[in-house]
Amino acid sequence: MKIIVPMAGRGSRLRPHTLTVPKPLIPVAGKSIVHRLVEDIAKILKQPIEEVAFILGDEAFFGDDVVESLQDLAKGLGAKASIYRQDLPLGTGHAIMCAKESLSGPAVIAYADTLIRADFELDPAADAVIWVKQVDQPEAFGVVKLNNNNEIIELVEKPKEFVSDLAVIGIYYFKEVGELKKELQGVLDNNIQNGGEYQINDGIKAMMANGKVFKTGSVDEWMDCGNKDVTVETNSRMLGFLHNDGEHLVDYDVTLENSTIIPPCYIGENVVLKNTTVGPNVSLGKGCHVTDSVIKNSLVQTFSQIKNANLDNAMIGNHVSYDGKFTSISIGDYSVLE
Repeated sequence: MKIIVPMAGRGSRLRPHTLTVPKPLIPVAGKSIVHRLVEDIAKILKQPIEEVAFILGDEAFFGDDVVESLQDLAKGLGAKASIYRQDLPLGTGHAIMCAKESLSGPAVIAYADTLIRADFELDPAADAVIWVKQVDQPEAFGVVKLNNNNEIIELVEKPKEFVSDLAVIGIYYFKEVGELKKELQGVLDNNIQNGGEYQINDGIKAMMANGKVFKTGSVDEWMDCGNKDVTVETNSRMLGFLHNDGEHLVDYDVTLENSTIIPPCYIGENVVLKNTTVGPNVSLGKGCHVTDSVIKNSLVQTFSQIKNANLDNAMIGNHVSYDGKFTSISIGDYSVLE
């Protein structure tokens, strides 16, 4: 089994955090989005992973440190890491075809801007499985249309009339991903574009037209990381899941001085808390120092200094110095104070 991970986008909706860190490497509950996604998919598949292929953007942004992190991720699964580049943002189908050398055999394709919780078996009768989540407002999503045999017969983008309430979440299994490769090559050769881009859906539709059987795999939880507010919410939800799973989330090297941690929280190594209450639903990355503050429902990355703060629904990056009594400030592009 292979896992193919297109992750070349810059994540503009999550700026300023993605100005220096690719969105898939933003940490949620102490671990990057792409690490959590790939590891959770591997657990669902319950079979050895031989290769993880990552499709990255340009080397200036997705540099050696990113490549090394992804290689370590694959190694932790006992898999080979393959690194590909998508130099131009020409769509999901184009991104997948940038990894065409890896497109053979059974594979899962997963876009690295979402997190899931699921436990299901892949339908052995299916040529492909599209992972879906039941939603309350299907008109806001791309959804699948099923026949009487619960086979997917159509993909419908943001339907104005009810088609189904099963939203496509951006994760796909192919019994032979080479069949998708063949159809996407046809999409590229015939310049079939939607919105000026080459889309995976056109390859999938061609497979359906050729009689391939598509089934659904339903996930229990689907968590977005598209912008700041939903990423903070996803962090809170993931902390709750991990806490209920019994995972140890507070590092043993945390220094507490007249401070309280209200679970669930992720607290990284060498964090120092003084006269501070943290939690619930807070992630503090390694090396953070927090003094005379109250923080809840927030995500703070690494090596940041926070004092005199009362924070709720906050997202703070790396190496930030924040004083809640600020009078002199230095704020970069796309920063928000509310």
